[in-house]
Amino acid sequence: MQSDKRIFDDLSKFLNGVAGTVAGMGREAEAGFRERTREWVAGMDLVSREEFDAVKQMAATARAEAEELKARVAALEAASGKAKVAPKAAAKPAPKPKAAPKK
Repeated sequence: MQSDKRIFDDLSKFLNGVAGTVAGMGREAEAGFRERTREWVAGMDLVSREEFDAVKQMAATARAEAEELKARVAALEAASGKAKVAPKAAAKPAPKPKAAPKK
């Protein structure tokens, strides 16, 4: 009976060792996968969320400023009595066709 108990103890120690080894391998594989993924994403030249949000805010500010300036220009034009006139394109004569080469 004593030998049966020892076999079970040895088997238990062995299985605990295997479980620890497998868990360690899993952690190592996960760390390797994360590192490879970071390298792959870094190679794609993506922007971070902070950079994206900063540029988004800059674009919104620029749009608001452009609208404000457009309103100011319209007010100044109205005050000066000038109507908004599009510049006329200069009329260019059509190019003359070239003579066909002689054979």
